[in-house]
Amino acid sequence: MPDVQLVLRSTRVITPEGTRPASVTVADGRIVDVLPHDTEVPPGARLEDVGDDVLLPGLVDTHVHVNDPGRTEWEGFWTATRAAAAGGITTLVDMPLNSLPPTTTVDHLRTKREVAAARAHVDVGFWGGALPDNVEDLRPLHDAGVFGFKAFLSPSGVDEFPALDREQLDRSMMEIARFGGLLIVHAEDPHHLASAPQRGGPKYADFLASRPRGAEVTAITTLIEQARRHGARVHVLHLSSSDALPLIAGARREGVAITVETCPHYLTLTAEEVPDGASEFKCCPPIREAANQDVLWQALADGTIDCVVTDHSPSTADLKTDDFATAWGGISGLQLSLSAVWTEARKRGHDLQDVVRWMSTATARLVGLDARKGAIAAGRDADFAVLAPDETFTVTPAALQHRNRVTAYAGRTLYGVVRSTWLRGERVVADGEFTEPKGQLLTRPS
Repeated sequence: MPDVQLVLRSTRVITPEGTRPASVTVADGRIVDVLPHDTEVPPGARLEDVGDDVLLPGLVDTHVHVNDPGRTEWEGFWTATRAAAAGGITTLVDMPLNSLPPTTTVDHLRTKREVAAARAHVDVGFWGGALPDNVEDLRPLHDAGVFGFKAFLSPSGVDEFPALDREQLDRSMMEIARFGGLLIVHAEDPHHLASAPQRGGPKYADFLASRPRGAEVTAITTLIEQARRHGARVHVLHLSSSDALPLIAGARREGVAITVETCPHYLTLTAEEVPDGASEFKCCPPIREAANQDVLWQALADGTIDCVVTDHSPSTADLKTDDFATAWGGISGLQLSLSAVWTEARKRGHDLQDVVRWMSTATARLVGLDARKGAIAAGRDADFAVLAPDETFTVTPAALQHRNRVTAYAGRTLYGVVRSTWLRGERVVADGEFTEPKGQLLTRPS
């Protein structure tokens, strides 16, 4: 066993067995042990005592649009991973679209990895994409280490990443099931969307009516039917409609391998509070009513919803016009996700152990990284966030690390100040000061 090089000590360490005072020993970037708080520091080891601040495992965000290369003016690996680190996120998985080229062939994956390699402040993995014409690329991408494949059932918003119709979904799912891959799906039914009222302009109520709950329900029904037939593993992305929850729970009881995520904006923002013309709140599917939000929280509590991820999907500020029909749809929340979720969770009687389960443990499990990430336990990567959970701050866009500092959280007071973030036993950010990039590029465990 290598000699211990670092001891991180706190009166509140979140472990799989509960929150307790502890000293966490680290060697060669891995956790060696979680010991009693007053354990003697081994000779030659450095002690970092964070006092009463909470030591929690670094978050794992499996839904991030970095947009690099090709639309780097929208975000980029340098800025996205700095924002992640500032928010206590130590691992992210990049979505295959909004970059040029999209991650839909092995060559395109190679391009993405080359761009990310020197710019990542946190660990980065990659999703592949399932398009109408790339079924033959799916297995090679899987073999090259992508964590799974994203598909849209309705228009994606960018021409180079078209949606799958029912037959194309069936074909892609059958191929992915053959090699045991994971299909992750933006589940809104295009026919349902086409039949909804489409009114342009600044009124949020009109935009909300254009993306009805039934579009999610219909698409998820189709997804479940096909997953049942093929024995496939499927994951529902960014669930906003609580109406779909009974379908998902029923499918699981029948043995369908389906998981589901939701996002901080669905859990903390409501349709009733969105000002007209404020397209920083626009995303697809949309932020819905407070009553819907209450049911999403209940589903998190009972385990129907597995995890919480950001769906960080930024753009340049000029694309966030005051017309909800034409404005870019995406919420920028990477740096604020932990604090936003914690602020609402504590109001609803949840603790940080719950937040860690939703935003670190379950997400690591989703992408097969749970042997390395998602918990403070012996053998895991020494990835940590140090959080002052009872301190508050007011969101100021100028303080964000995102390339384009447009945020739906501007002016909100949030609980939970991230003091520092650690990657494999090295502090990568503390009090707003960053080291040079130390992130690694991850591949799916074989």
